[in-house]
Amino acid sequence: MVERISAGEAFARALVANGIDTVFAIPGVQTYPIFDGLARQADAIRTVTPRHEQATAYMAYGYAASTGRVGAYSVVPGPGVLNASAALATAYANDAPVLCLTGQVPSDFLGRGRGALHEIPDQLGIMARLNKHAAHVERPQDVPAAVNRALAAMLSGRPGPGYLEMCMDRLAAQAPVERAVAAEIPPPPAVDPDEIARAVAILKDCRRPVIMVGGGAQHARAEVRALAEVLGAPVTAFRSGRGVVAEDDPLGLSSAAAHELWPETDALIGIGSRCEMQYMRWGGGMMRLVDRPAPPPWLIRIDIDPTEMVRLKPHAGIVADAAEGARLLAEAIGRVRAPEPDTADWIAGAKAAAARKIARVEPHISYLKVIRDVLPRDGFLVEELCQAGFVSYYGFPVYEPRTYVSSGYQGTLGFGFPTALGVKVANPDRAVISITGDGGFMFGVQDLATAVAERISLVTVLFNNGAFGNVRRDQKTLFDGRIIASELANPDFLKLAESFGVAGHRVHSPDALRPVLELALADDAPALIEVVVDPDSEVSPWEFIHPPVPGEQRSR
Repeated sequence: MVERISAGEAFARALVANGIDTVFAIPGVQTYPIFDGLARQADAIRTVTPRHEQATAYMAYGYAASTGRVGAYSVVPGPGVLNASAALATAYANDAPVLCLTGQVPSDFLGRGRGALHEIPDQLGIMARLNKHAAHVERPQDVPAAVNRALAAMLSGRPGPGYLEMCMDRLAAQAPVERAVAAEIPPPPAVDPDEIARAVAILKDCRRPVIMVGGGAQHARAEVRALAEVLGAPVTAFRSGRGVVAEDDPLGLSSAAAHELWPETDALIGIGSRCEMQYMRWGGGMMRLVDRPAPPPWLIRIDIDPTEMVRLKPHAGIVADAAEGARLLAEAIGRVRAPEPDTADWIAGAKAAAARKIARVEPHISYLKVIRDVLPRDGFLVEELCQAGFVSYYGFPVYEPRTYVSSGYQGTLGFGFPTALGVKVANPDRAVISITGDGGFMFGVQDLATAVAERISLVTVLFNNGAFGNVRRDQKTLFDGRIIASELANPDFLKLAESFGVAGHRVHSPDALRPVLELALADDAPALIEVVVDPDSEVSPWEFIHPPVPGEQRSR
């Protein structure tokens, strides 16, 4: 079927054909035809309008990270795409399928450098460096295929963000356009049986294997758990892989507990993970490169991206989808090896030891315990670059895949609140809590208005210590107490929340937080809970993120 429509409407129809039901978007003159297309398709696709362009991409990231589906956003070219680029970097770092649709200067001006509105040099080239796929679309009739090429690239192999631009005059132009159909996603690579055999040869003689999962294993819960059962291996994660195996499962454990096991670990199986924790954070505090680890422990990797086998070279590298690779390895190793009989005691002992040690990281361990108690098992926690956020890496148990949303290695301050809004839009019937600090929250405070306007029932727990807490601590301890640019002047957050029409609460202790948080979640409306914290009372979280190295890191 062919119909004469604008390129803007063709974009909207292509999104709908691919099951994309939400676009986070702020309009501008170069993108008017896209928004008119979205208006024409309003019965099938929702347009959510944040109050900052950066938030469009953060919300799309939250949507994608919490569901595994494509999160779409639209901003104007030039300053719009640059404003959104911090969030785009977060999506790229965390392998999130986030799609940007934007305009361009009029076609006669493209590449001329005449200073047309929002023109920047080589916008496509800039975006190509931050996206897995980036393309310029020429004609309305090219739109459906261009969208499908982008989605096929974004969703095949290692997922990642995509970018499509079109000159504003051509966005508005009409032409006969074929009916949009869903993209065909290429299948994952076939598994090399020789690599499975190599991994089995290593594992059959290992007594203490450990499995490390990352974001690439979020869809492989059953297969990872089955592999862990066959091996008698505990499963851990640092940030993006949390919840693949629940931390209250006998085989699931936090990163702090996994560190207790590291000296005895003789094989590490990384599944959809960069293994950042073991070979960067445990291997020299982020300052020492380990790219070819020497055993023990032996390193086995299962990753869909073959480039990962070059970045951190394993002793057996299985290029495969996480689910298929874990399944095949479990079948093979189950024929030649049985779990050690004392595995359960080994893991339980590490959990108990870690729990005793991290208990001193107050007050945030106690606050996070309250949040964990109140949040349903399948509820979402979105962390932030703040003291409570850092402690949550190991001090907040996670039970379900995709329910712990992180900025990953980008560490983008201010990502948490707008990302959590996107998580809640994608999961309206599940509880979502954003934990944030006063510094990061103020990066996106204006989107309290979005929460109210769009009826996004996000509960935000704001830890107010009046500072960029890490910076202030480092200045006190490393620079003879010369504090500069780290102590903050804040508004009255309760009055600020009230001015937006958001319920505001203030607490000073974990015991006081519990009933307020229970009420906020039950109200099913946007809420802001300020937790007042003395910055000098906060115990540093870093001992359990960059723990002391027990002996020299083995590498060659």
